[in-house]
Amino acid sequence: MSAEAIGATWVIGVAVASGFIGLGVAKVAKTQAMRARAEHVGLDARAYQLIGVAEFAGGVGVLAGLRYPPLGFAAGAGLLVLMTGAVLAHARAADGPTQLLPAAVFAAGTLAYLLGLGTR
Repeated sequence: MSAEAIGATWVIGVAVASGFIGLGVAKVAKTQAMRARAEHVGLDARAYQLIGVAEFAGGVGVLAGLRYPPLGFAAGAGLLVLMTGAVLAHARAADGPTQLLPAAVFAAGTLAYLLGLGTR
């Protein structure tokens, strides 16, 4: 793998991990925005907190995967499942593209990270 490809995988990995870690912390802390979002998609605060724990752990796994790719693959796969669930939850809530876009962008970033790991 070229140095540029390795660098791109690191940049994408750090960006994806930072986003998921930040969202995970916000969900676990039950910020007002996260409580409102949970209610909007029909989840109770406890379920949303558990999703936050999974997002936080997945973000940490993505970072660790930059050094140990098998861990990164597992974390990335789990995060893709979470983002699929997020897209479905927003679709079920009859949300438009604006509300679906964040989950889709996170899924795309995670997929790019996984593809980068796969070429190492």
